Amino acid sequence: QVQLMESGGGLVQAGGGLRLSCQASQADFDGYHMAWFRQTPGKEREVVSCINWISTITWYSGSVKGRFTISRDNDKKTLFLQMNSLKPEDTAMYYCARGGVCGSAGYDASRSVWGQGTQVTVSS
Repeated sequence: QVQLMESGGGLVQAGGGLRLSCQASQADFDGYHMAWFRQTPGKEREVVSCINWISTITWYSGSVKGRFTISRDNDKKTLFLQMNSLKPEDTAMYYCARGGVCGSAGYDASRSVWGQGTQVTVSS
């Protein structure tokens, strides 16, 4: 059973920030590239950012680049997403994922599995 637990979502005003966390089991974290996705009702899930196992490769979608920062603590089996300068269009359910491949061109999501998600709502 996949163990990826997101937290840190909430309601924030535009311009504010949130830090999302994804706590994973060792089996679901060690050695894996990880990613953050988001999804709004009626739309496909989109990748926001990804990171490789040793944090030497990170990638961001154009809509969040410069505002969001992905990081991971391999000792604590935790993935983070620091979100700054939030906009109403960032409102979505945010999911962490493991099992894909993070590269300079983006994230190959095949074979990825996701957590249950945490809701982020940005008010204008």
